[in-house]
Amino acid sequence: MNFLIQELSPAAEAPRPKRPEWLKSRVPGGENYARLKGIIDSNRLHTVCQEARCPNTGECWNNGTATFMILGDVCTRSCGFCAVKTGKPTELDADEPARVARAVSLLGLRHAVITSVNRDELYDGGAQIFAETIRQVRASNPGIRIEVLIPDFRGEEFALDIVLDALPDILNHNMETVPRLYPVVRPQAKYDRSLTLLNRARRRGFITKTGLMLGIGERIEEVVEVLKDLRREDCVILTLGQYLQPTKEHLPVDRFVHPEEFRSLKEIGLEMGFRHVESGPLVRSSYHAEQQV
Repeated sequence: MNFLIQELSPAAEAPRPKRPEWLKSRVPGGENYARLKGIIDSNRLHTVCQEARCPNTGECWNNGTATFMILGDVCTRSCGFCAVKTGKPTELDADEPARVARAVSLLGLRHAVITSVNRDELYDGGAQIFAETIRQVRASNPGIRIEVLIPDFRGEEFALDIVLDALPDILNHNMETVPRLYPVVRPQAKYDRSLTLLNRARRRGFITKTGLMLGIGERIEEVVEVLKDLRREDCVILTLGQYLQPTKEHLPVDRFVHPEEFRSLKEIGLEMGFRHVESGPLVRSSYHAEQQV
């Protein structure tokens, strides 16, 4: 355990490796970007695009899509890869679901993605706000497809049921990495708990989706074993993308995974039976989410 932490801990004195050409992304800007930012800001909303420093923000916002992040912008967990602020949240905004619904209407979205920070201090992990957001978005936007990217709710089945009872179209929960790396990558999470969540949602008839980061210290054979576990739980949509170190305080990049390796893993996933695999260096869990379905 100590060796693992030492091996993966960020080293402030070591320069971050230069990104290869295939990881270059568009600088945010443009008319649609400005319009979307105005809608987000005027409705006092957060997006994971901004909070997690997503490399696709320029492309997605110019296309008029964003991933809404509810329950504030402070997370109770301290994942080693994530740029979202860690601390003790003070915000619980009952009006937030209505503002998300209004923003979705203004953007004219056909597929809305809603995620959140972890709120472990709440008895339901924020599940009630999730459910109300789903209901209000659907009420204001008939015919819309709603994808939720949820935390693990500390394994509480009643909290998951609150979200599922609101009938999202897709239930997404990211595994993030391989079991061996959980102690430093997702220290407050449990690999088996995340698998169980996906299994419960699938048993209730929901389309399930998950994602992993590559280049954070995993081995290819470990990734393949995770894919096998996911197929045993009948998870049907998979995203694979490159981990990028957001700051020097976060876990370092172990390696930059070549696009050919991403293509190979996509083929492996499809052969295993995943209905759709989005796999590439800049892929994130909501990247091209509408097309994935």
